[in-house]
Amino acid sequence: MSLKAKLEAVVYAAEEPVTLAQLAGIFAEEVLQELGGSAPEAAPDVIEATPPDVIEDAQPAVEAGSTEEPSGEAEEKKSARLRERRIRQFLQQVLDELIADYANSERGMEIREIAGGYRMATKPEYHDAVRGFVKSLKPPMKLSLQALETLAVIAYKQPVTAPEVSEIRGVDSGGVLGGLVSRKLITTAGRKPVIGRPILYKTTKEFLLRFGLKDVNDLPSMEEFEKMAGELAESEAEGEAQDVVNLASSPTAESAEVHPEHQASEELASEEQASEEQASELQQLTSPGIEGQS
Repeated sequence: MSLKAKLEAVVYAAEEPVTLAQLAGIFAEEVLQELGGSAPEAAPDVIEATPPDVIEDAQPAVEAGSTEEPSGEAEEKKSARLRERRIRQFLQQVLDELIADYANSERGMEIREIAGGYRMATKPEYHDAVRGFVKSLKPPMKLSLQALETLAVIAYKQPVTAPEVSEIRGVDSGGVLGGLVSRKLITTAGRKPVIGRPILYKTTKEFLLRFGLKDVNDLPSMEEFEKMAGELAESEAEGEAQDVVNLASSPTAESAEVHPEHQASEELASEEQASEEQASELQQLTSPGIEGQS
């Protein structure tokens, strides 16, 4: 498998533009093999070719604190930078060839340099065709964790009745079943020949289309599904937590927030004001009697 084909696959699969730094981190060893290894270090060869008396004469200058002679650590950093530069230059050449291949062929796709990285995109001359196709697509379907659990039970246990689904999930699933039927992900499959003859449910062709399955035999294992459900639950929890944070940090929430010390001081001030008003009223009521006694 060629390096060009691997770069093409990575750029195609990436959701965000892929940078040279990312590609260098992935394909560094392969690029070095293509280049025939890393750059040779010249320092040991120079030392071996230098006569011993010249090295001894140079020792005092080094011991005297000369800063012109680079240290071993500096040489390693310089060698690493040189190796990184060679890797990126090689990857840039391969990417340029790949971009030229797409540009010079009659393909509807091209590789663009966007925001410091590379990304697959449709060519501008085919935008009208793509726009017409996108308008004909159905909007993306979003399922809650409850709907996904119910759909999974039906997919793995079909045909299955509503009471059986509720028993497996541990909660009533009647409302969720209605939503899945309205979305045409499940349909009725007759009635079960038992007392009450409950309705049986099974998945539809729309279910296979939405999830990209050839048939129900292509369903993931229960372990894989549990992992997917766990990831969905975590994403929903993170979304709810973010909503709480956004609500707490909003200006309205800040203005509505009352600090305990401010609230206590306001209550104390109102109590003092009420006490003063009561004392004033008491004084007004008692003052005529006092004047009459005098």
